[in-house]
Amino acid sequence: MVELSINKIKVKAEDNMTILDAAKSVGISIPTLCHIKDLIPSGACRICSVEVEGFRNLVPACAYPVSEGMTVETNSARVRRARKTIVELLVENHPQDCLICVRNKNCELQNLAERYSLREHRFHGETKDHAVDISSPSLERDPAKCILCGRCVRVCNEVQKIGAIDFANRGFQSNVTTPYNKGINVSDCILCGQCILVCPTAALRERSAMKEVSSALESRNKYTIAQIAPAVRATLGEEYNLPLGTDVTGKLVTGLRRLGFKKVFDTNFAADLTIWEEANELIQRISNNEPLPMFTSCCPGWVKFIEHNYPDLLQYVSSCKSPHEMEGAIAKTYYAKKLGISPKDVFVVSVMPCTVKKFEASRPELNEHKLQDVDAVLTTRELVRFFEVAGIDFADLNDSEFDNPLGESTGAAAIFGTSGGVMEAALRNAYHTLTGEHLENMELNAIRGLEGVKETTIKIGELDVNVAVVNGIGNIRQILDDLRSGNSKYHFIEVMACPGGCINGGGQPIHQKTDKVVQRMRALYEIDKKMVKRRSYENESIKTLYKEYFVEPGSHVSHEVLHTHFHSRKS
Repeated sequence: MVELSINKIKVKAEDNMTILDAAKSVGISIPTLCHIKDLIPSGACRICSVEVEGFRNLVPACAYPVSEGMTVETNSARVRRARKTIVELLVENHPQDCLICVRNKNCELQNLAERYSLREHRFHGETKDHAVDISSPSLERDPAKCILCGRCVRVCNEVQKIGAIDFANRGFQSNVTTPYNKGINVSDCILCGQCILVCPTAALRERSAMKEVSSALESRNKYTIAQIAPAVRATLGEEYNLPLGTDVTGKLVTGLRRLGFKKVFDTNFAADLTIWEEANELIQRISNNEPLPMFTSCCPGWVKFIEHNYPDLLQYVSSCKSPHEMEGAIAKTYYAKKLGISPKDVFVVSVMPCTVKKFEASRPELNEHKLQDVDAVLTTRELVRFFEVAGIDFADLNDSEFDNPLGESTGAAAIFGTSGGVMEAALRNAYHTLTGEHLENMELNAIRGLEGVKETTIKIGELDVNVAVVNGIGNIRQILDDLRSGNSKYHFIEVMACPGGCINGGGQPIHQKTDKVVQRMRALYEIDKKMVKRRSYENESIKTLYKEYFVEPGSHVSHEVLHTHFHSRKS
């Protein structure tokens, strides 16, 4: 421990702690733009500059370590002038369109401009002029709004380890772009949206589907159906200042009905269905000595990653569609037939925590009778905008129940939204199928949490099943390399592209706090714990669905409707 003075406050801090962290420990806030917690600091933006006694120049608080006897000023006139000048220069080279920007009132640059009382334009000169990259169905890239903080580059390179974007050129021509400045649709980007979550401005944002959804809701010819992903119900309340981890399922159902949706279904229903199909596929692979391990296919970002980088291993990926695609497929086949309406008239909207789900919905492989399973995907953030436009006071809404039959679910489905949840749910089902008994210890703590790779062994009858859970796509390469070399020890592997799983997806409320992710995860586990039925095979509506339509898991009909295939994107 060392002792130093920050703004005349005596502070005890760990040796080599940064000035930024030491100041935070005593309630002193220092602004940052380039800083990302838990990554090696870059000190690039200099907005966190502070004055240290005896130093000629200001130093970056995010990168400079404390030392014994150090005297620091974080709010001196010199520091304020420096920070204000930096913000002024950034603002002058930034589009002046705040009122029509998607990040209006949720922009870090805008907040800093207000914090340092920018009230005039002091610097005038050339500004950047770049075309907006709208080549991807999932996200848009607007280089003109980029302030070169580098956070997106660092997340993509250091956390996700994709490297789809990086700095190019020098000086005033510097920008963040894709290789050869091509459209992001032809890059190795997996469209996870983690770059959006760390972007301080609107340089990166989701590709909005609000116009298409609005048109469908206003059309007399469309039978509009909404479905809600498990992770959305634990996060949307944050946008309305509700306590972290508040379960807003009932309010969501009410709100979507008020928007005009004819039916509101639960993606958790299809999550239970996915478990029936996925657990059956795993058992068949084990019983018939087919390729193992089997990887989950719920995360389209992970699927896109393996298609780009390890296409020779696609045989190990489950053929199951993801839950929201299954829900859409059932709505346009089984449910449309029950209603006696044409599948062409059914318009399915998925409310997802994810940006890559937009890409997934557009995949030509995921359609039934030449129709998309899902017609449009809204992120959590987009739905909030929908509610605001419609004048819906979300926090005051009453709770409503999902419509049936595609609205019943179990606790196993609720935990799909967090890392390890799919694995837990699948093992609960597989255990029952192979032994005829219930798995009593349903809470598999060994595969919960934010650790990059988690593993455990569960005994099912006479078989020891080795499983792994990968948390964040940056942690998967070693497992895939081991599999290529014939050294894999696993039977079943869950992979989610986003750190923490869907609960921290690229379409969720924007934040930079790890504790929020933990609270969100806890909320889903609480939903599971409170459910009377916590195993997917206990879902009575799923049993009826098989009886009336699919016959059994893995049947010819289920393969036509609920399964798909993937292909190499190596080129």
